[in-house]
Amino acid sequence: MLNFKNIALRRGARVLFANSSFTIHKGQKAGFTGANGAGKSSLFALIKNELHLDEGDFSMPPNLEIAHVAQETPAVSSSAIDYVIDGDRELRRLQSQLKLAEQTDDGLKQAEHHAALDTIGGYTAQARASRLMNGLGFTADQECNAVSSFSGGWRMRLNLAQALMCRSDVLLLDEPTNHLDLDAVIWLQDWLCKYPGTLLLISHDRDFLDTITDHIVHIEQGKAEIYTGNYSAFEKMRAEKLAQQQSAYQKQQREIAHIQSFVDRFKAQATKARQAQSRIKALERMELIAMAHVDSPFNFSFAKPEKMPNPLLTLDKADIGYGQTCVIKQAGLSISPGDRIGLLGPNGAGKSSLIKVLAGDMPPLSGKRQEAEALKTGYFAQHQLEQLQLDESPLWHLQKIDKLATEKDLRNFLGGFDFQGDKVLQAVKPFSGGEKARLVLALLVYQNPNLLLLDEPTNHLDLDMRHALSVALQGYQGAIVVVSHDRHLLRSVTDRLLLVAGGKVQPFDGDLEDYRLWLAEQKKTDDKTVNEASPNVSRKDQRKQDAERRQKHKPLFDALKKAEIAVEKHHNEQRQLEHQLADPAIYDESEKTRLKQTLERKAQVDKALDEAEIAWMEAEEKIENAK
Repeated sequence: MLNFKNIALRRGARVLFANSSFTIHKGQKAGFTGANGAGKSSLFALIKNELHLDEGDFSMPPNLEIAHVAQETPAVSSSAIDYVIDGDRELRRLQSQLKLAEQTDDGLKQAEHHAALDTIGGYTAQARASRLMNGLGFTADQECNAVSSFSGGWRMRLNLAQALMCRSDVLLLDEPTNHLDLDAVIWLQDWLCKYPGTLLLISHDRDFLDTITDHIVHIEQGKAEIYTGNYSAFEKMRAEKLAQQQSAYQKQQREIAHIQSFVDRFKAQATKARQAQSRIKALERMELIAMAHVDSPFNFSFAKPEKMPNPLLTLDKADIGYGQTCVIKQAGLSISPGDRIGLLGPNGAGKSSLIKVLAGDMPPLSGKRQEAEALKTGYFAQHQLEQLQLDESPLWHLQKIDKLATEKDLRNFLGGFDFQGDKVLQAVKPFSGGEKARLVLALLVYQNPNLLLLDEPTNHLDLDMRHALSVALQGYQGAIVVVSHDRHLLRSVTDRLLLVAGGKVQPFDGDLEDYRLWLAEQKKTDDKTVNEASPNVSRKDQRKQDAERRQKHKPLFDALKKAEIAVEKHHNEQRQLEHQLADPAIYDESEKTRLKQTLERKAQVDKALDEAEIAWMEAEEKIENAK
């Protein structure tokens, strides 16, 4: 139980929240929401004992194992999988104690530590770490790479895997999806739903919060308040309060009318009943969401593009990749005004590469990219945040685009993105990631493009800004192509999904729930080709293909089965030997020979088990690579 009673926290002279009381019970999964800077991360720091209350009391049971994601990753030379296993602190402690007992030839201690390791699942730690890394997008080959060889985003994934590796009582996750693609987000969501401990989660991903949480702690107007239910339930309760205000109600009605026009568009364009039903349900839910965001500080929209040539952009038999590496072959795509395309596909399949080719940031390896003469592209990608002039202000960035605009007009425009007062004149350098992302989006909106290319546009954005962006995109009259791990955004603004997988780009005939099932199927089978994953393949053909695949890969599966049998055999013998070593009688002087023989056999079995586990993982890797 985590008990917060009349707590208050300040940042300098500013009160984050005060007079706040709530309790989080064992096993609950609580989402923490509120505007950036409201105090969510400060609450986490309080739980980690990095911060102390200004007022009130916080208490929790002693000796709780608390896991959290480290914000920095040391550039160490140890392997990635060892770094992940380090997250299981009790395992590492027992391994260290066992090593010391072996050095001092203390047989009794060795037996005790072996038994303790078996109790906590220490002998399966490597397999557990491997599964975590695989779920977060690492390949088997990358497990042995040095931590220092990974980029910053991938190191954050290692930190997340390390936190999940810990057998914790309380798990603190602050924006865990920021560095993940959609596939990894779905995997992490499923993992967290099964997590047995108490989960405290800060996230701006509405679908992620909805699926996982059973309580919401919301911080606003200097107060932290707990709500029972997931994020949608919280929004409904909060909306009921806000809708009582007349001015808020009127603004809400305008937004709902805006959304209704988008519902009508979906009804007109949807050609498949399942797709239409899924999207209409999502849009019905958006009316409740609109109510809950009537007091949002964000208010902006896209103007109608000046010209709308048709088609705006085409790709014809385009090979896409880097250097000699081709990730997408013979891509064909025509983008017309009004198209709303979401790109789906596994990590590394080429979604961002496709966006870059569409944007003209890199040429196709072969084939044609043909753009209309009046094409005006608005391209959002994370690297563009780094291209902001850090010593200049938001106002300077807009004035560089439009030298004839008045300062008043530019200030009013920036105000819609919550750059108010002196903020518009401050240098960008100290801005948070969310503020920089908002500024890049403001610059993009101001230029009035007729084609929007958005690569993870919601990273670092809070829930209110994500909602405002969704509403603005619904009213946008140009074409949209978007890659995002934010499923709510994809449901809200796209009506056509393309699957980038297996070196191809092709229509995905389904919704995001179908994509989740498609991903699950990819995990179960050793067939990654799009045709076999397609719903158009009959069950008879699928069974035939499965049988052919099993026959083709039979030697690999036989090797895997053999390795599994060896692991099971050596593990059983290991447990029997540990049981013998746990008997105090074996340490009598008269049993010295038997003790020596048992310890020698134990060392042999440990080595054999390690070799069998390696063979098992290698067999799994070969099967994975053969897919």
